[in-house]
Amino acid sequence: MTSDLDKKFLLALRLLLAWTFLYAASHQVFDPAFSVVGFLSHTKTFHGLFSIFTGSAAPAISFLVAYGHLAIGLSLLTGLLVRLSAPCGAAILMLYWMAHMDFPYISDENNFIVDYHVVYAVVLIYLAVKGAGQFYGLDGVFGRSPAMARHPALKKVLA
Repeated sequence: MTSDLDKKFLLALRLLLAWTFLYAASHQVFDPAFSVVGFLSHTKTFHGLFSIFTGSAAPAISFLVAYGHLAIGLSLLTGLLVRLSAPCGAAILMLYWMAHMDFPYISDENNFIVDYHVVYAVVLIYLAVKGAGQFYGLDGVFGRSPAMARHPALKKVLA
């Protein structure tokens, strides 16, 4: 059973991470010059992997990054499909962690192996496992709808 305090804490975490993704999206979706090339061309530890995305695939990857941030942020904000969007957000964050890495440091010598990308990814997985969209979110609204009785498989995603 989840207490009221737990529900409010899950809501706070969900909204904080929603802000993080929506803020990132606001700089990407509304900037016609946004491209992943600048970020990915400076990778170090996994440069060979990430340099693939700086060529002809860059416009498509840039679109996916910008609108992926927007979709994840909106999902977390509304509490809709959190069990689907949170693991996607965690995967993106782990890719950013890899892209920032100059092993064993992440972005600078103050971050040894772990940085905020890992922490945020763990929180997102926690939100998915707890079904945080059920609490003060649209997952809870849809989870209690008559459609759930007709389609119980949807409960794994929504409730």
